[in-house]
Amino acid sequence: MSVKKVQIVALFLLLSLSTFAQKEIKVVTFNQFKDYLNKNDGNVYVINFWATWCKPCVDEMPYFEKLYLNYKDSNVHIVMVSLDLVGDLEKKVKPFVQKNNLKPEVILLNDTKYNTWINQVHKKWTGAIPFTLVYKGNSLSYFEGSLTYKKLEEMVKSKL
Repeated sequence: MSVKKVQIVALFLLLSLSTFAQKEIKVVTFNQFKDYLNKNDGNVYVINFWATWCKPCVDEMPYFEKLYLNYKDSNVHIVMVSLDLVGDLEKKVKPFVQKNNLKPEVILLNDTKYNTWINQVHKKWTGAIPFTLVYKGNSLSYFEGSLTYKKLEEMVKSKL
C-alpha cells in the first residue's frame, strides 16, 4: 500500500474515532456538586440546570454553545447540569450531548431529593427549569425560565 493510501486510511480512522468518542459526563450527588456553587477564583461561572425532556431547556442549548465558543479563551466556565434520571444517562443524556456536540462541561446531578437542595442553589429558585446562575465570587445573577442569548451574555458581561 502506498504512503498516500496509508495516510488516507489513517485520516479516515481518526475522523471515525472522533465521531464516536463519548464526552465524559460526571454523575454527582448534590454534596459533590456544591463545590460548583462556591468557587472564588476570579473566574465567571455559568451554571445551567436542564433536562433532555424539557423543551425550553433544549431550545436554549444553542445559546450556551455560542457563549462557550465566544468565551472559551476567557475566564468564563460553563457547566450544564442535567436533571435527567441517572437511568437515562446512557439512553438519553449521552446521545443528546453527542448529537448536539455540546462543548461545555456536562454533569448529571443524581439527587432526586430536590426539596432538600433547591434552596441551597438559590433561595428564590422554585425548582422550575431551565434555571441559570452566573456568578463571580459573591456577585450573583440568576434567571428562571428560557433565556435569550442577549440576556445570557448580559449576565456574563456584568461579571467580567
